[in-house]
Amino acid sequence: QAEECAVSLWNWTVTKHAGSVINDDQRAKLRFVACRLVSLGEGSDPPEATIQRQILMSMKTGKGWIDIGKAHLADGFLEVAMSSIEKLYAKLLKGSEGEADIHVHKADVEKNIFKVLSYQAESAVAQGDFQRAVTCVQRCKDMLVKFPKETCYLSILCYNFGVETYEQKKYEQSSFWLSQSYDIGKIDMRYSVGKEMQAKVLRLLATTYFEWDCNLYLDKALKAINLANQENLHPAGFFLKVKILLKSGASDEDLNSAVSEFLHHEMSLDFCLNAAKLLLEHGRESVGFDFLKSIPERFQSSPDLEKITLLHIEFLLHNKRELLAKQKIEEIIIGHYTGKQFLPEALNKLHVILWDRAAKHYEAKSYSEALHWYNYSASFYTPGQIDQNLAKLQRNMASCYLHLKQVDKAKEAVKEAERCDPNSIFTKFSVYKIAVMEKDTEKAVGAIIEMGKLAEKSSQCEGKLTGDENTGTNLLSLAAQIALENEQQVVAIKALEYLSEHLQDCRQLFAALKCLVRLMLSKVAAENEEKSVIYVLNNLFSAAHKRLAESFTEVTFTGDMRTLEAQWFRKVAWNLAVQFSSCPEKMRDFFLLSFKLSQFCPSDKAVLIAQRTCLLMAAAVDLEVGRQRVTPSEQAERLNQALQHLQTCKEIWKVLKLTGDFAKDPTDTLLLLYEFEARSKLNDPTLHNLMESVWEEPQIEVKTLEIIASLAMESPARYPVLCKKALKSALNLYRKQPAIDAVKFSKCLHSLISLSLPTGLTDLDACVLQEVWDFFEDALSVVSSTDAYPETEVLWLMTRAWNTGIFQYTVGKYKEAEQWCGLGMRFLSQLGSLKKSYE
Repeated sequence: QAEECAVSLWNWTVTKHAGSVINDDQRAKLRFVACRLVSLGEGSDPPEATIQRQILMSMKTGKGWIDIGKAHLADGFLEVAMSSIEKLYAKLLKGSEGEADIHVHKADVEKNIFKVLSYQAESAVAQGDFQRAVTCVQRCKDMLVKFPKETCYLSILCYNFGVETYEQKKYEQSSFWLSQSYDIGKIDMRYSVGKEMQAKVLRLLATTYFEWDCNLYLDKALKAINLANQENLHPAGFFLKVKILLKSGASDEDLNSAVSEFLHHEMSLDFCLNAAKLLLEHGRESVGFDFLKSIPERFQSSPDLEKITLLHIEFLLHNKRELLAKQKIEEIIIGHYTGKQFLPEALNKLHVILWDRAAKHYEAKSYSEALHWYNYSASFYTPGQIDQNLAKLQRNMASCYLHLKQVDKAKEAVKEAERCDPNSIFTKFSVYKIAVMEKDTEKAVGAIIEMGKLAEKSSQCEGKLTGDENTGTNLLSLAAQIALENEQQVVAIKALEYLSEHLQDCRQLFAALKCLVRLMLSKVAAENEEKSVIYVLNNLFSAAHKRLAESFTEVTFTGDMRTLEAQWFRKVAWNLAVQFSSCPEKMRDFFLLSFKLSQFCPSDKAVLIAQRTCLLMAAAVDLEVGRQRVTPSEQAERLNQALQHLQTCKEIWKVLKLTGDFAKDPTDTLLLLYEFEARSKLNDPTLHNLMESVWEEPQIEVKTLEIIASLAMESPARYPVLCKKALKSALNLYRKQPAIDAVKFSKCLHSLISLSLPTGLTDLDACVLQEVWDFFEDALSVVSSTDAYPETEVLWLMTRAWNTGIFQYTVGKYKEAEQWCGLGMRFLSQLGSLKKSYE
């Protein structure tokens, strides 16, 4: 059953592969399974048919693995095949009836052995086992006496081994296999591979020696190529012989001898030209030029004779014989106008040669000589002809004229270029260069605009004007550079503005943005902070921020590059903010830009300090604007913005405090005061929660409490309870001082009494009056203990106490009136120079 299943699978595989249903890889795997099934069904003494089937299947399975590049899987099957062949031979000998039968069986077996050995050789070469492959091939070679028809097969097999090892640069092995291939091919001429194949083998053998070590194996290489040329004449053989001779440093006489062989055989013009080119490239001018001169005689009727002339010119120029080359070109120009015109393909190649020579002179700054060669090219165009190459030629000539300061001639050339190719960005660039040279700003800016439009058009229609999609931006970059070199800032700004909007490369974009920022900074100084300039600067910093955010997806733009650019822009924005300190709105905008840009920098101490300062300054400006006469909605917007900045600042400040000692830093105080002002003016319900922590703060300063008190009553805020509490806390701190500051104490007390005892009110609660009475008593104790208490404040206290008594008197509260008037009399006794006036 296993055997039947295996045979069925094998036959199915053959059918499906023939019908291209399964590929080679799948066929190898199916054969593998079929082989394994056959081995499972094998008994202790299988019949001849079963063994023959196993031999066939094992050989084909092994060969299949080799063919799909899995030679290591083939070895086992090939060994099984060899073992099965031996079993079959033994079985056949037992059943043979005579010597004739034995010879027949032996021949069949040896044929199979030959095949298995050849497959084993293939497997060994594929696995790099050279010695095993040699052994297998030698055994096959020994068997050719019995199977001469296999000569061709074995010769080609060795040739293939030679090719494979040559491609792996295993030259020693390759030379062995190729030599074997050639030798095997000669064993029996009846079944040889043929002279063409033998020559092919010898040419590869010569190439192997040549590439292995031409100096060491020169004789072998020459012998091989001479044999190849004897076997079968082929251009490649002659060409290789010349290469070997050149590499070995052969004399001109030997080369002439080799080259003369060409003349006795039919060779194509291209082959002859390549041979001449090879000689000239290796500096063999005498042999090369002589051979080149002999070619036209052999190809008089050829339509490609121009190729000989062009090659001649190329090598005259290569060998710095420019004068002779010019004579040849002038002859061609004369012929062009006397009926001996070049074919279009040859003429195009001549233009390339002429332009290449002109370009070399241009690079060497020999502009007059470059023009000479461009003029040769121009000679082949007819007047009025419209051609894009002619436009390019005229632009190149215009560049030469500009370098020679011949502006009028440059203008003529550019005018001609515009006629031929008006929609070329290169033509517009030529117009631009002349405009810059003539300091025609309007025309230069117009050319920049045209170049920008054409660049956008070419990027939309990919490659329409040029194969390089960056051509437009590259030309505009160059335009900006030219404008800057010629001190034409307006023009440079126009070019850079376009670049900043269209450049894709991050490094180029930031270079353009920085250049623009520098130019705009100079305009700020020159034009006294024009609004348009500030607007442009804001846009530039915003563009920088946007591109920094996008740059994370650009592989070539590293983190260090991003940090470097962000640092530059944030510092410039910071400096601008400082510069505009007299204009709070501008200052705020640039501080915020600096903060945003700093977010792309590593969060080290310096950056964190800068971020904190930016946000504090921005919040301060928003609060300042909120204090001015603005509409309620505008004020609310500003105050909310300030709160946002303060919230971010708090987070940064938390991190920053972990980096060092900030005991004397006022940031905590500023954050508190700014937040209090914003929330109090927004009538924020969370304000009281904010202040709870403040009252518990042991390190709070008197000044801070006084400012809180002031802000609590600053319109539109009105928080008298908070104000009173802050002032009371301030008074307590004053009292705790070793030497009380009477002046500051008096001002604080003045504010507290004014808040608690409003002028003109008569119907006051007894508790309020008692509290205020205590404030007056505090004041009296301080006044009586120091001479530093301001007399005007003592007078004010006396007056407020007396007036309060009078108010009580008017409402019939005589006892209270007597008390308050008596309090005023006590302050009277503390007056100095004013005492007599009031007594």
